[in-house]
Formats: sequence, structure tokens, C-alpha cells
Amino acid sequence: MAIPVGTHAPDFTLKTKTADGLKDVKLSENFGQRSTVLLFFPLAFTGVCTQEMCDQSGGLADYEKLGATVYAISVDSPFAQEAWAKANRIGLTLLSDLNKTTIKAYDVVFPMLAGVGDTAARAAFVIGKDGIVKYAEQTPTPKDLPNFVAIKAALAK
Repeated sequence: MAIPVGTHAPDFTLKTKTADGLKDVKLSENFGQRSTVLLFFPLAFTGVCTQEMCDQSGGLADYEKLGATVYAISVDSPFAQEAWAKANRIGLTLLSDLNKTTIKAYDVVFPMLAGVGDTAARAAFVIGKDGIVKYAEQTPTPKDLPNFVAIKAALAK
């Protein structure tokens, strides 16, 4: 089960691939400034994950209006994430949890997905400016998407 609402969000520093190379992204840098939406997804280059990230990329302006930064996290390498993002015009900041420390900290490990190994479960969190979890959801299966209406409602509070 995902960590519950009301708990302090576990901080992390994960890699993202930019045009300038690899860059560290630290969750706590948003504290005191912006809310953060974390979208955990199992694997790049898969159908449901591609659809989710393309849809959310198209709605980034909605999150911006709500004062939120959106990060999408998977266990893929930052290089695979970059290739996937380019191929599918994904505009979200993709973070690599290759060592699986963040998915464990948020308790969203999906064991042995399709027999290939542990990945992130599909999950969503809204982290307030204060670093507290305001919304937490882990979907029943990797094929189910988070409730994006509820996510945006949590941000609007």
C-alpha cells in the first residue's frame, strides 16, 4: 500500500535527462514554493504508460495553473526515458528510480511485473508545499489509471 495522506513525503534525489545531460531533481527543493504531483508508472514503452504520460503532458497547463510541478517516476534508465519521451512527445519531467529506492520509500513496488522484475506500481501523490502528502492513490492493477480529477481537486484545496 502507498504511504498514507498526512505523512511527510520521503525526500529523494533522482536523475532526469535534459539536453545538457543528466540533472539531479530533489523533491524538497519544491517545499515552501510549489505543490508537487508524483506519478509513478511501471515502464516506458508500454501502452498504458505511454497513453497516461501523453495525456498528462497535454494537460500540463492545468497543473501549472494549480501551482504544481509534475514528476513522473519509473525504474527505467534516464536514457530510456529520454528516448521514449522524444518518440512520444512526452513533456513531463521523467525521473529515473533505477535503484528502486524511491518506489520502496513510497511503498509502491509492483513485484515481478510480467515476470521481468520489480517495477513501480501505478500510483499518484500530491505533496503540499509543506512536504505533507495531501493525496495518495495506488491503482488496483498497472492497467488502471489514477483518478486525475481527484488529484486536481486535492491541488485546488
